[in-house]
Amino acid sequence: MPDEGTPAEVIEVIGSTGMHGEAMQVKCRILDGPNKGRIITRNTVGPIREGDVLMLLETEREAKKLSRR
Repeated sequence: MPDEGTPAEVIEVIGSTGMHGEAMQVKCRILDGPNKGRIITRNTVGPIREGDVLMLLETEREAKKLSRR
């Protein structure tokens, strides 16, 4: 079975994004692997709150920052 993903803990929920606000942008801390300790911004879909653990398939890519209009 291939790599199942890298755990990352949600440390901050930044806000909602997407055409209809269906996605949430979060900051998460990588818990394992070569990028351990790094904090990245990712977009997630579904219910999420601080302290949740995400399983990321890759940890290199980062989401664009939300822009305020």
